[in-house]
Amino acid sequence: MTRKRILIVEDIPALALMYAGHLEKAGYEAVVVDTGAAVLRALAQGEAFSALLLDLQLPDIDGLELLRTNVDLLAKQPVIVVTADGSLSRAIDAMRLGAYDFLVKPLAAKRLISVVASAVETGPTILTSAPALAADPRLPAANPGGFVGSSSAMREVYRQIGCIARSRATVLITGESGTGKEVCADSIHRESGRSGGAFIAINCGAIPENLLESELFGHVKGSFTGAVNDRIGAVQAAHKGTLFLDEVCEMALPLQVKLLRFLQTGTVQRVGTSRVDEVDVRIVCATNRDPLREVAEGRFREDLYYRLAVVPVHMPPLRERGSDIAELAQTFLQRFAREEGKHFAPLGQAQLAALMAYRWPGNVRELQNVLRRAAVLWDGPDLPLAALPAERGAVQPLPVTAALASETSSGSNASHPDLAAALRGMTLDEIERLVIARAIADADGSLPAAARMLGVSASTLYRKRERWAASGEAA
Repeated sequence: MTRKRILIVEDIPALALMYAGHLEKAGYEAVVVDTGAAVLRALAQGEAFSALLLDLQLPDIDGLELLRTNVDLLAKQPVIVVTADGSLSRAIDAMRLGAYDFLVKPLAAKRLISVVASAVETGPTILTSAPALAADPRLPAANPGGFVGSSSAMREVYRQIGCIARSRATVLITGESGTGKEVCADSIHRESGRSGGAFIAINCGAIPENLLESELFGHVKGSFTGAVNDRIGAVQAAHKGTLFLDEVCEMALPLQVKLLRFLQTGTVQRVGTSRVDEVDVRIVCATNRDPLREVAEGRFREDLYYRLAVVPVHMPPLRERGSDIAELAQTFLQRFAREEGKHFAPLGQAQLAALMAYRWPGNVRELQNVLRRAAVLWDGPDLPLAALPAERGAVQPLPVTAALASETSSGSNASHPDLAAALRGMTLDEIERLVIARAIADADGSLPAAARMLGVSASTLYRKRERWAASGEAA
């Protein structure tokens, strides 16, 4: 079998020979050049390479400039850039131009071989630069993943997903709660060359701090109370796939250090053992906070932020998506009507006007919940305005929540006839969902504020939301 050829671009002979030696032991054929001009000559002569290892500090040209001015470098083979630790921002710039990954000197042999093997398997990367983002004809025309909506704001998100999916670059998705950050992450995974691997999602805000390390990196039997068996963590479970870290800014500082080490080395160490395992994982993160503010106020490590935010994606709030509100509402109403065995006519002008006038502090998740409650509590075929948000302020109470509010304000312990009628036929879980959803709406979509209103911890609401989301009934 013909060996894969790797072009090494390094002007320090000792380093070039070391890289070549590591790669040749792993079964590759290494070709070494020491200038940018030599790279261009090799490509002009039609030489083919499975990957290119590019040092950013070359004697005749800056490595970044070489990538900017020679698109063929990225189109013909995956490019892995090599940089010194003090030039991390330059490596991130290279990945935004389309480089597959970056390595920081000094290079560990196992890390070098692992990244090269992954790059060779993946092939050339679609460019992630802004010009390509605006006009790349290769981008998918259809909405990716589970998205609904064709507003200009969402078309931009779809273009970004199409551009960055095949890159190995880490992605940081920002946006308010309920805007669809996990749907975005899942779409990136589905559009990528890793779609055959697992998509593993971890909510960093829903898992107690003392258990999150084990959830991420695994543990061995007896490493702590309750560790009755060896267990791999989410990182290893996502090998050859994608790991999604939701609410990453909730992660405690000590664990941020361990996450940073994993990103630098590509290795994990389970709790309770000194054994180190290599993994090949694409990292996608999300937060509803302002990450730069978290960095400025000392709650999030700056070096970790720059490692994670190689490619930033912002999910627009629902209030900025225009006609998407109507399209989403129609889609949700018909979906939930089918689940309830009911029939609803298409939403009329009055209903659509009410939906468009509301600001949706809970975004798509709130809209989804409103339509689910409406499908449960009304029989159709027409949906009354009472089932929809008021034009200004909080959501107009539905029968159950209105009755609950009435009884609470009266201070009476007696049976309330309206409440009894509203609750008839509902399960305790359904009532709990309604109460929590109302609290979240009253708290403008903030789960911590809603938790304070209800007298429970925020992690309790996160866990309940995850459980409902898994069954398609997220609050």
